[in-house]
Amino acid sequence: MPKLILIDGSSYLYRAFHALPPLTNAQGEPTGALFGVVNMLRSTLKARPDYVAFVSDASGPTFRDAMYEHYKANRPPMPADLRAQIEPMLAIVGALGFPILRVPGVEADDVIGTLAVQAQQAGIEVEISTGDKDMAQLVGPGVTLVNTMTNTTMDRAGVEEKFGVPPERIVDYLTLVGDSVDNVPGVPKCGPKTAAKWLAEYGSLDGVVANAAKVGGKIGESLREALPQLPLSRALVTIKTDVVLEQRPADLAMRDADTDALRQLYTRYDFKAALKELDLSSLAGKGAGSAGSAGTHDTPSPPPPPVSHGESGSVPGSHLPPANLAVEGEYELVTTQAQLDVWLDKLRDAPLIAFDTETTALDPMLADVVGLSLAVEPGHACYIPLAHDYPGAPAQLPRDAVLAALKPVFEDASRPKLGQHAKYDINILSHYGIVVQGVRHDTMLESYVWNATATRHDMDSLAKKYLGYDTVKYEEVAGKGAKQISFSQVDLDTACRYAAEDADITLRLHHALWPQLERVPTLCKVYEEIEIPLVPVLAGMEQRGVLIDVDELRKQSQQLGKRMHELQQQAYAEAGREFNLDSPKQLQAILFDQLGLPAKLKTPTGQPSTNEEALEAIADEHALPRLILDYRGLAKLRSTYTDKLAGTVNPRTGRVHTSYHQGAVATGRISSTDPNLQNIPVRTEEGRRIRQAFIAPPGWKVMAADYSQIELRIMAHLSGDEGLLKAFHEGGDVHRATAAEVFGVAMEEVSKEQRRAAKAINFGLMYGMSAFGLARQLGIDRGEANDYMARYFARYPGVHAFMEATRAQAHRDGYVETIFGRRLYLENLQSRNQAHRAGAERAAVNAPMQGSAADIIKRAMIAVAAWLNGRDDAHMLMQVHDELVFEVRDDAVDLVREAVREHMQGAAQLAVPLLVEVGVGANWDEAH
Repeated sequence: MPKLILIDGSSYLYRAFHALPPLTNAQGEPTGALFGVVNMLRSTLKARPDYVAFVSDASGPTFRDAMYEHYKANRPPMPADLRAQIEPMLAIVGALGFPILRVPGVEADDVIGTLAVQAQQAGIEVEISTGDKDMAQLVGPGVTLVNTMTNTTMDRAGVEEKFGVPPERIVDYLTLVGDSVDNVPGVPKCGPKTAAKWLAEYGSLDGVVANAAKVGGKIGESLREALPQLPLSRALVTIKTDVVLEQRPADLAMRDADTDALRQLYTRYDFKAALKELDLSSLAGKGAGSAGSAGTHDTPSPPPPPVSHGESGSVPGSHLPPANLAVEGEYELVTTQAQLDVWLDKLRDAPLIAFDTETTALDPMLADVVGLSLAVEPGHACYIPLAHDYPGAPAQLPRDAVLAALKPVFEDASRPKLGQHAKYDINILSHYGIVVQGVRHDTMLESYVWNATATRHDMDSLAKKYLGYDTVKYEEVAGKGAKQISFSQVDLDTACRYAAEDADITLRLHHALWPQLERVPTLCKVYEEIEIPLVPVLAGMEQRGVLIDVDELRKQSQQLGKRMHELQQQAYAEAGREFNLDSPKQLQAILFDQLGLPAKLKTPTGQPSTNEEALEAIADEHALPRLILDYRGLAKLRSTYTDKLAGTVNPRTGRVHTSYHQGAVATGRISSTDPNLQNIPVRTEEGRRIRQAFIAPPGWKVMAADYSQIELRIMAHLSGDEGLLKAFHEGGDVHRATAAEVFGVAMEEVSKEQRRAAKAINFGLMYGMSAFGLARQLGIDRGEANDYMARYFARYPGVHAFMEATRAQAHRDGYVETIFGRRLYLENLQSRNQAHRAGAERAAVNAPMQGSAADIIKRAMIAVAAWLNGRDDAHMLMQVHDELVFEVRDDAVDLVREAVREHMQGAAQLAVPLLVEVGVGANWDEAH
């Protein structure tokens, strides 16, 4: 799972200021807080997160000040020595490459909360680096707090241990206790223990309020007197999680460091150790591309992945761009017909046309075009404004006339075109009846195929890495936060400088990246035969969308709520009393103290764990753990899917339109967001029922085509193991055949448990499962699991040989390859950290299979889409891992079923047959 680290910059600065002595540099400038912040960032840099943000409070009032005029009224003014260190801090943080977020009108907590929720929804692990207790309310599945000053981590159990309440009750807890620092009124005389006691007894703040009359003594009087102001206090301590932000979590990758700026800053503030490390890293040849973090790293970054023999000069990320690709460009604002005619002539003669759109929104299915940029030679580009509507905006060419003039060019497949994430622009132009043809190149995909893990593949990151060029950022032209304006309100000259640069830099990046790809024929083939042809296929799927039954989802939400209530009552009966099912502390008391169940797993603080794994471990010993697990599973289904999916229906089309990402997963897999349609659960009846809401229109059916055991078949192909090949060629149950081999029994004598063990080994080996992991999954001891694996490798020696050879090749070359030549570079193979090194080796074994499966289904999608081209009786709607989902007219079901099966099974020629199972139904669930 990718990781996002959110750094509470304001908390860092205050903590460092108060924890360190008042240091100064030679000029007498204060540096203590600055020094502390830089040192606290060291652990973040070492962690090498996929995404990171340094979030700091912006100046000026926030919505809380408007809500309560006395908010933070007790805080003394910021010390002058501390204020003087804010701008230098931001300069160093920015030079190190950290994205910095400062949003007016809200606090850093609100920005962090919003990003944390967005990341959770996108399947990104979140680590919040802070010392602020308010942040505990954000802890949840995949979200933890880390205090770099004390080097402690706080998960759900840690929150319960520290505060006596779970994360979902922290807001209630803070409301009752109040906050003297922020001047948030609580209940007078109500301390942490009293608040935790009330919440344990009454379940929530609302429960406390409802039972206020029952609370006796002076504290009861204080509670009742405080009741009128508790709603305000709750609003003040609640972190917003819906702040409108320009960046989403996936936009927050580390940038390359600015070593020149770092050197100046370190010199000015007398950070001698950091300066020495920076200079040493520069001498080691790292250059500006990676040396910035050396100012705070303990160990140098690993070298770029080695290049295989015969490919000198093609080490990903190591080449320098041609000098003419990093200079300032010349851009033309096109507002007259004469200018447009000149550019139309240029387009007709151009060997390659770079194009880009500017729009009103990030969602391509809701956005309208504002302008177009074009480039046909590096360093020169134009911007054609079409819908800038600010007061006093100069006259612009009519949008429809410009698009009509460009339509023949865009739709001419013989005119090669280039984009950066061209699928977005294809979708935008489709709203105006333009079907873009002839997209031969996409710089996002050139970078992705060249080295998927070297950098993020957005234009700003690519320009910095491959051109040494700093692009104009969106916030520089449109502003930030609440004051940000729509691009249609940006003045034309500023818009031209920003938008024309996009087309120009796209063309320059192509000139830097494409020659590198051409030197490696296998990568070139992956790019030209898989990734580029897939772009219009995915665009068509996104445009079509999928139909869902909103009423069915609402009904399921109600049914889930009813079933959760039933489980709650059953849990009360098993426990012999009522309790809060969401409270780990209460659950600990019932499971381990009252019922005396064994605590098989502990939290980091040594307390008995009540997480999913811990409850599964004792689920066979009492009914209550299983009831809690079932309750939690239903709660997640309801909150994540049945309650939310209906809200993603596009008001223009009445359908749900996901976004498919080609450049997000290192192994080549396609991912899905907004909404994610690839994570809808299928292992439980309630999870599968969600698929019943995915329907076809009247007169149509849903068709689902799924590869059967494709990664295991790829393992057989790559390993060439005779036993595994035989099992697939005989067409029987491969797990039963494996069990017969491993346990030395006849096929018909294989027991259910033996087949389960064989299946766990078959799939576990592909993901590097150890004997310990197998033992835990099967509920057997480690010695028995070792015996199973030894028998497996004895019967399938080719598998063992393949795994060993793959590890050796990965160590030798620094990468592994799929069947079709896609590469995955593995940085941690040489790590001194044994866990990191072992993880890289597991990835090395798995990547050829997972990546080959990704390549195969992409090839299948291209082939099926070509067959469907021009037909109006079937449409490809979704790609979900190894499955394709279609909408097929009733009278075409038989024809389409056979054609889809034929093309999917023909997407690769392996040493074993590919098997595709195709189902049809009125909804997605019925089609399985």
